[in-house]
Order: sequence, then structure tokens, then C-alpha cells
Amino acid sequence: MTASVAEKPNFFPGYAVPAGSYEAQPPRRTSRTRLLLAWFAAIAVVAFALVGLSAMISKPPVRYMCPPECGSPPTGTPVAINPRFTAADGTFSVSHPAPSSAYRITTAPNKVIAEFLGGDGGSMQFFSVPVDNRSAEQIAKDLVKARFPDTRTAYEIPNAMVGYQPGYGEIVDWWPQGANSNYMRMRVLIMVAIKNNIALVASAVGPYHEFGPDFGFGKPSGANTQIALDMGKYVNSFSWQGDPPR
Repeated sequence: MTASVAEKPNFFPGYAVPAGSYEAQPPRRTSRTRLLLAWFAAIAVVAFALVGLSAMISKPPVRYMCPPECGSPPTGTPVAINPRFTAADGTFSVSHPAPSSAYRITTAPNKVIAEFLGGDGGSMQFFSVPVDNRSAEQIAKDLVKARFPDTRTAYEIPNAMVGYQPGYGEIVDWWPQGANSNYMRMRVLIMVAIKNNIALVASAVGPYHEFGPDFGFGKPSGANTQIALDMGKYVNSFSWQGDPPR
């Protein structure tokens, strides 16, 4: 029996180098700060490019100096849920409350009157008057003086508008004598705007009732009468002949 030949060990090929100490260069690494800066720079470039593209393709909003340029009411077909009164001569129209247990409605050729039958009571009137070379402020003061003597101006309404037309408005206090010889404090609101040589007027009269957390809108107001809570939407519904429906 022949003796087995010893297996030869497997050697890995390599290079012979002289004996000594050797040091390998450490691999290059990117620092975290540099990596973050690179990411932020890339994000900033993309963001600026998107902002610039948006600015190029979008139109800037129309800016108005109000007053006198107060823009225009929203476009589209309005939702009409209230009756609409049109003057006999067709010069204007205005929405008003529907006749109900809360309101009694009376009309004239150029006027509609809504008497509030609930709460504190009061009434609203929407009508037209001749201009006669007067300003909106002069018309308002003439109307108040003719109907409500001995009043005191409480508040001038800033940027008053009637039917989206700049005009004039004020609130006055009036003290009529009641049946029991006592004087009751009343609030009178009047707003006037002129267009097409026709002055449209919105007015309201009601007992003074201070607005605050327990009454009204929950905030202080110059109106301070319950009928004013329902007046705004009708004032904005005014339109002169030829105006778009609203």
C-alpha cells in the first residue's frame, strides 16, 4: 500500500513587498454638513424655479382703492329668495322681506316699507328721491331733518354703499314723546347713493338697543337697534335701471 501524498496548501496570489510598516489612506467621506447644504441648495433651486414659473403664468389680482374704486359685486346668477320691488317708472329695484307674521309690507310707486312686527319692532324703507343738485350727504340730512326733528348725530357710517355704489350714511338718535309722556330713545339709520341722477335711499327706525355679547352680532356696533340686523342684505340688493341683477 502506497503512502498518500500530502495535500498541498492553497496560497492566495499576492505581491511581495519589503518588510516594513505601511499605512493605507482613509477613504474620502462627505460630511453631514456638506450633504445637508447640497440638499438645501437643490431644494432652493427647484423652489425658486417653481415660484418664477408661477409668477410668469399667473395674473396679479386686481387691486382697488376703496373708495372711490370699490370693485364690483360677485359675478354669476344671484340666488333670489326674497320678493323684489320695482319702481313704477322702472328706475330702480330692491329686494325686501316676504310678507309674514314678522313683517308687514306696504308699497308705493317709488317706495317699499317693511314694518317689523316682532322683537323690538321698527321699520325699514327703500325708496328713491330726486337729486336736485345735492350730494348724498345733503340728501340724507334733508330727509332726517324733514321727518325727525331734534336729532343728534351718533355715528357717521364709513365707506357707506347702497347697491354697491359709494354714498353717504349716518346714524342719529331721536327722542319722541310716548303716550305716557316719557321720551324713548330711538335709532335712525339712513344711507344714500347717487347714480344716473337718481338717489336711492335705505333707512331704518327702531328703539335703541345696545349691541354687545348678549345682543346683536355679539360685538359693539354703531347701529344699536334690532332692525339693523336684517337691513344689510336689502341695502346691497338695490340696483339702478341697467345694472346687472343681484
